[in-house]
Amino acid sequence: MKKSVAVIGVLLFFVLVACSGSLEENESKEASFQKVVEELQSPWDIEYSESTFYITEREGSIVAWDGENKLRMNVDTSMPILQQGEGGLLGMKLHPDFKSNHQAVIYHTYADGDQIKNRVVLVEKQEEAWVEKEILIENIPGARFHNGGRIELGPDQSLYITTGDALDEELAQDKSSLAGKVLRVNLDGSPPEDNPMQGSYIYSYGHRNPQGLAWAEDGTLYASEHGPDAHDEINVIRKGENYGWPLIKGNEKGPELNTPYYHTGKMTWAPSGIAVHNGKLYVAALRGKSVKSISLNDKNIGIVTDNFGRVRDVEVVNDILYFITNNTDGRGAPESSDDVLVKFNQK
Repeated sequence: MKKSVAVIGVLLFFVLVACSGSLEENESKEASFQKVVEELQSPWDIEYSESTFYITEREGSIVAWDGENKLRMNVDTSMPILQQGEGGLLGMKLHPDFKSNHQAVIYHTYADGDQIKNRVVLVEKQEEAWVEKEILIENIPGARFHNGGRIELGPDQSLYITTGDALDEELAQDKSSLAGKVLRVNLDGSPPEDNPMQGSYIYSYGHRNPQGLAWAEDGTLYASEHGPDAHDEINVIRKGENYGWPLIKGNEKGPELNTPYYHTGKMTWAPSGIAVHNGKLYVAALRGKSVKSISLNDKNIGIVTDNFGRVRDVEVVNDILYFITNNTDGRGAPESSDDVLVKFNQK
């Protein structure tokens, strides 16, 4: 009996030691998160150039942070930015020649009479504001919800742009509509000659509300997408292919319809911005209130953090992961410092 008690005591000791080490590891991990910019206003997109971060805010401004100072500048467009529901100033991509021309491409919502629409325009950073210089695409169907809005520059130097179905499901399958698509466009606003349909911006279709784009090291293009009643998706985007909305969801199949690379089943992530780094896909989760990771080798899911509330975008800069929260967008529970840009020093 005494021997059994002694054995149990030894086992308990090792369990306590193991638990203690695990707690220390978690505390160390959490301590590596640093709020580097605070009091952002419904931020949406992160960009970076020459030691400066540029962050779009839905109300129509861009915040610049150079490591010390925060500067908020208005964005002046020929059609006023409409911040309503999920719309407003959304995606942004700095021009490849930004260092010399100070230009960027933005995606924003606007009102056209009694209709809500989205447009893609070239803007230039001047002394007091970012000013529209050229219209690239207009008349993208919009709505209070499902506007898409992500812009990324592909390895081919084309712009890739996500659009939502604008609360009209059938538009996602309509090849004459720009809603519910991934678009591909030249930097001058023209459709590339090798797009799937000549003269069209459409690169892929059948999307519900895609809000993230990222390329893996092998050139694979991934997109995140909000699903109906959970069933959020990560898709591998291929030229000219149909991703099924509203005909299928989750693991459902149909003729010439793509099923997701990964979907959340009955869980809801509401994935937004994504980034790929060292074999992992990092996902900003809004409803999921976390930054998640997906191993591109085996699809294992990890949680980088779930301590900051709603997360809108992620970006990897110099091997360091940054993300922005979205607690002030009307759906979160903001703290006094929200919203914030967070730096994750992974050890």
